[in-house]
Amino acid sequence: MIGSFLTRGLIMVFGYAYPAYDCFKSVEKNKPDIEQLRFWCQYWILVAVLTVSERIGDTFVSWVPMYSEAKLAFYIYLWYPKTKGTTYVYDSFFRPYISKHETEIDRNLMELRTRAGDVLVLYWQRAASYGQTRIFDVLQYIASQSTP
Repeated sequence: MIGSFLTRGLIMVFGYAYPAYDCFKSVEKNKPDIEQLRFWCQYWILVAVLTVSERIGDTFVSWVPMYSEAKLAFYIYLWYPKTKGTTYVYDSFFRPYISKHETEIDRNLMELRTRAGDVLVLYWQRAASYGQTRIFDVLQYIASQSTP
């Protein structure tokens, strides 16, 4: 085992920084290659999914020997020019799963947005009501202090 601190640093470099720079170079070309842009979009989609799921998954599997090192190797596998694992993982696993559940995911996201909007409105109303009450209390206090 390399060590948790070093491995996390290497994941930041090889999982995020280097791919971000290579993606930047692809985007900034005079005539960007659409396949290269597609590859990097797929890479960042997979990295986002991995990042979200590892918050849950790390709790259960982080005790496995060489887990961090395997995660580092997987990130490199995804973008490494000779393997271009992103294309394989995206086309073989991610796309079929999301395509199969797309309508259900969209419905759940719509419900979540609606609930979040309702909660936001409720808290906004409560905050406005509280603010009005406090302002009224302050004005009442000032008025009571100014009378002799």
